[in-house]
Amino acid sequence: MVQRPPAGSIPDMPGSYQFKDADGRVIYVGKAKSLRSRLSNYFQNPRNLHSRTRQMVETAESVEWIQVGNEVEALMLEYSLIQRHKPRFNVRYTDDKSYPFLCLTTVDEWPRAMVMRGKRKKGNRYFGPYGHAYAIRETLDLLLRTFPVRTCTDGRYRRHEKLGKPCLLFHIEKCAGPCVGEVGEAEYAGLVDELISFLEGDTEEVIARLETQMQSASEGLEYELAAHLRDRLTSVRKAVEKQQMVFARNEDVDVVGLFDDELEAAVQVFFVRKGRVMGRRGFVVDKVEELDRAELVSRVLERLYFDDNPVGWPKEVLVPELPHDPGLYEEWLSELRESQVKIRVPQRGDKRTLQGTVTQNAEEAFTRHRLKRSADHNSRARALNELQDYLGLPFAPLRIECYDMSHIQGTDYVGSMVVVEDGLPKKSDYRRFKIKTVDGNDDFAAMEEVLTRRFSAYLEERSMPVEERDGRFSYPPQLLVVDGGKGQLSSAVRVLDELGLSDEIPVVSLAKQFEEVFVPGESESIRLPRQSEALYLLQRIRDESHRFAIAYHRSLRDKRMTRSALDGIVGLGPARKKRLTKELGGVNAVKRTDVDTLKNLTWLPDEVAENVFRALHRQGGGSERPRSAGGIE
Repeated sequence: MVQRPPAGSIPDMPGSYQFKDADGRVIYVGKAKSLRSRLSNYFQNPRNLHSRTRQMVETAESVEWIQVGNEVEALMLEYSLIQRHKPRFNVRYTDDKSYPFLCLTTVDEWPRAMVMRGKRKKGNRYFGPYGHAYAIRETLDLLLRTFPVRTCTDGRYRRHEKLGKPCLLFHIEKCAGPCVGEVGEAEYAGLVDELISFLEGDTEEVIARLETQMQSASEGLEYELAAHLRDRLTSVRKAVEKQQMVFARNEDVDVVGLFDDELEAAVQVFFVRKGRVMGRRGFVVDKVEELDRAELVSRVLERLYFDDNPVGWPKEVLVPELPHDPGLYEEWLSELRESQVKIRVPQRGDKRTLQGTVTQNAEEAFTRHRLKRSADHNSRARALNELQDYLGLPFAPLRIECYDMSHIQGTDYVGSMVVVEDGLPKKSDYRRFKIKTVDGNDDFAAMEEVLTRRFSAYLEERSMPVEERDGRFSYPPQLLVVDGGKGQLSSAVRVLDELGLSDEIPVVSLAKQFEEVFVPGESESIRLPRQSEALYLLQRIRDESHRFAIAYHRSLRDKRMTRSALDGIVGLGPARKKRLTKELGGVNAVKRTDVDTLKNLTWLPDEVAENVFRALHRQGGGSERPRSAGGIE
């Protein structure tokens, strides 16, 4: 474990610090406005540190630092060191797909336009990334009629240059023919500049220039040239229609959307230039280090703008939450743009609406990322085998059951049981429980009740002949997971012991951070590797059990809150209740009505009328309520 540096040896200056392990490898890189103040936080009582931070400090053997002049320099140095060393305890980024870019090879003598993916080459101009390759190819095809720059490979260009004959694209007017000298360098450079200007969002200027040229050609009786310019103008307008207009004004804005949980975050960014969406980008953040929402936004901004920005720097960055030091990031981005850049959280209007759309895209990307892992058979098999190894199970748990509780201050107490077989949810075996015997807030007792009912039902079915079993609880889990810590685990162990199933069913509890798994008889938790498939599987199970419990709790609460005084009266079904309240003017009017008036309603039987009157005029004015069925639904 790393030892605290001598007092006074850490400078009270901005800089970057690096924790190293016993082999001298950098395992964590951070930045600080004050190195002395920031580093002192790591050397407090380990119990007060976040579990991930504590693990990093326990792994490290030494700490070093580099002092710089200001916070912006510290930010840039931190990113440079992270890129160089790729520390295991810093956040990791994974692009959720390789988005296509439109590239103009401006480093070439005769620049080429092409659609590409992957690593970008310094010196070229890139536009995007775009959501679909076919969309940018269609747009490029339209633009080539107006800006006929070459799209051929270098090899094909040299081949036609030697032949002295242009390719088909020249004959259909989608290339200016630089390979055969049909266009001069200055004119070709003008075409490239116009295409760049158009892709940067200056569409109105390009359209106005083409309209002026077309008008001049028409007035000069150059009708063939005017027709050619008309066709170019039509192509440009079609390309403009393909670009989504999101703001009424010509604004340069980057909009960031986030969706995250304890372990990962999906990020989506829309690049808006001149009021139009010019590209998008998405990636997934693996939260190896401790991150709150503001710190996560900081990391996202660093990832976005330390890379070469393909569409230029924005005037404004819209984020779901401000970073801890927004002034630092505004200063840094303002230096990159060479003019002021603001970072803010939109509160209303079109910008708020657009950020909601971007956030929805992030949520969908997060779901796709999780489903991609769960849908892969190899990863599921790996997850089950890893669980067997890490938890010391006799065999891979092909059936896993997870339990969770939900309530609000002890009301509408419910439990959920979700089932995963072969790594996939088996929703037909999901079960919901209404808690019958627990008063108030007692998750331990509620967990005991749910597990007792579930496994008592299993023992009862097991004792029946095979042909008489209904199959609902016939199969025991090969791994029982309860949501919570040691208390919930003790409740589960107690139930299994009482029912004589402790040797048959392995049980673990899953702590809130998803990094601590408690097993019976062990005081220390088991930490599953962060990148392991086993951890992802447990996380999905816990998320699903929590979702299922919350959904059931909300449905019961909604029913209770909308219950009418007329509910549960014998003989008064939904149709009669609706007609009664409609004719008499509401529930309160029914309460004020005497029994004779109720009996005079020809469509309401006298017995039902008396039941209604008695239910509404009991002592205290309470209404008859149906008894809760309880149990398993």
